[in-house]
Amino acid sequence: MAETAQTARSLYRNLLRYSNRFAAYNFREYAKRRSRDAFREHQHEQDPKRIKALLALGDKDLKVLQRQTMLSRYFQMDRLVVEGQETGQQKGHKGNIARLKDTGWD
Repeated sequence: MAETAQTARSLYRNLLRYSNRFAAYNFREYAKRRSRDAFREHQHEQDPKRIKALLALGDKDLKVLQRQTMLSRYFQMDRLVVEGQETGQQKGHKGNIARLKDTGWD
């Protein structure tokens, strides 16, 4: 039982860690919220078979999350005002990409 609890905690930490790697605010917050809600929903589960199935599902979700966070780095968008910038444009400091939003027609 202790091994299963350690595996679940490790899976939870990895899901949250990879959720924070999304470049887009909306995707990042959704992934964190979804991970937290799934673990809270099943925190009192007692059936060993069900726990094993849930951990397998969590591992599958972690692999999808890892793949999606890698892809999100290739298609970055400007930061939102919610993320702490007044204009929503990235300035190029603290590891951000340096570009401005193209708003005009050519």
